[in-house]
Amino acid sequence: MHREQVVPAAAAEDRLDRFARDGYDGTSVRDVAGDVGVDPALVFRYFGSKSGLFTEAMAGSSAPVVLPDGPVEELPAKLLRQLVFEDWTEYAGEHPLIAMLRSSGHEDTKDRLRQQVCEGYLDVLSQLADGNEDKNLRTELFAAWLLGIGILRTAVGTPTLTKATEEEILPHLAAVAEALFGRPVPTE
Repeated sequence: MHREQVVPAAAAEDRLDRFARDGYDGTSVRDVAGDVGVDPALVFRYFGSKSGLFTEAMAGSSAPVVLPDGPVEELPAKLLRQLVFEDWTEYAGEHPLIAMLRSSGHEDTKDRLRQQVCEGYLDVLSQLADGNEDKNLRTELFAAWLLGIGILRTAVGTPTLTKATEEEILPHLAAVAEALFGRPVPTE
């Protein structure tokens, strides 16, 4: 088998499923090699290490930051829908950001995660915050709350939040967003 055959198979997005499910530390080269149907030595030969495999798999990921369309006031409700309630089957059933959190101990993942969160979501969410005083802190607090909902629903599986519907969560989301951003936020 040649590199041209191993690299796409071993770095394909379905390899991200294993990293998303088990995290970086819980995934071995042997696991990935078995998934692809090759000897682990071949994966080491072409990627050099588990880190090299992971980096190439992440680079091939098509999980860009895609912000919902519409007025910035509608962003909190739309982000809740996107992060928590959309079907993310191709990423082991959870939003790619939450999947990347499982491997955030790996420096490349942490950098990529920080870039996606800061340059994507936080920059836009900060437009909701009134005034300049502690605007960034309030924006990051809201983002942490939103990501926390996703983590508790998917990674932890808490019973009440896992069963909660979007309609049940939205009024609470609006109240938190209004408290942090200083203005009403629509829930539709």
